[in-house]
Amino acid sequence: MCRLFVNADAELWQTRLKSVRMRGFSTSIRLENLYWRILEEIAQRDGMTLSQLLDRLHEELLEDRKNVENFSSFLRVCCGRYLMLQLSGDIPRDFATPVRSLDANRILEREARRFAADAGSGSNKSRISVTG
Repeated sequence: MCRLFVNADAELWQTRLKSVRMRGFSTSIRLENLYWRILEEIAQRDGMTLSQLLDRLHEELLEDRKNVENFSSFLRVCCGRYLMLQLSGDIPRDFATPVRSLDANRILEREARRFAADAGSGSNKSRISVTG
C-alpha cells in the first residue's frame, strides 16, 4: 500500500512559494506542487488566472468569516474538497463545466446529508465519504 504513495513523483510534495496580489497587496503563499496543480485546474475551469482565483477565494472568505487565519491551510482543504466533490459526482469531471456555474447550496446540502448518514450509521467518522 505505502509504495503507491512513497514512490509517487517526489515533485508533488515539494513546496513552492508563489507571490500573488490580493486586495492590492503582494503576498507570498507556500504550498506543495500538488496543490498548485489542483488550484491551476480550478482556475482554468472558471476562466481565471491562478492569481484571480486566489484573490476571489480570499475575498469571499473574508466576506463570510471576517478573518483569514491560515489561508494556506484553507487552500489545501479547498483542493481536497474539490477532489472529494468530483468523486461524489457533485462537481463534474468535465472541465468544460465551470465550478461557479454549479448550485453550491444544493451541493452543500447533499454533502451534509452524506456526512450525517455516515455519523448516524456508526461508521468511522474520520473516514471521508465520497459516495453519491
